Amino acid sequence: MNPARIDVFDLAKRRLDWVERRQTVLARNIANVSTPAFQPRDLPPFTQALGRAIGAAPAQTRPGHLNGTLDAAAGAASLIRPVARAPDGNAVSLDEQLSKVAETQTTQAMVTTIYRKYLGLFGLALGRTP
Repeated sequence: MNPARIDVFDLAKRRLDWVERRQTVLARNIANVSTPAFQPRDLPPFTQALGRAIGAAPAQTRPGHLNGTLDAAAGAASLIRPVARAPDGNAVSLDEQLSKVAETQTTQAMVTTIYRKYLGLFGLALGRTP
């Protein structure tokens, strides 16, 4: 059995890749907190990014319904609608960005914990104890 081909590990890898990209986008937002007219960006939620990555497409389930559409730029960082702006036009809210960073760090910790637990289960199944 090849552990690299197990869906849980593939999903964990995709989630960690998404977390890495999001941390980069959020760090760029925080770094530009004093840049005039800077507009913050964020990634779409992981569920949307995952749906595009695995090729899932909306389907028309009934004859009277409209076909669904996919956003081609779903994996790219998109502009965030600002709640307030500084007098210089900067729309970055440091509190909001820091809470998103904390949320992303929590997600990364959860995914790595699940990954470690699954590896531990394989070790247990093979008779290896930590």
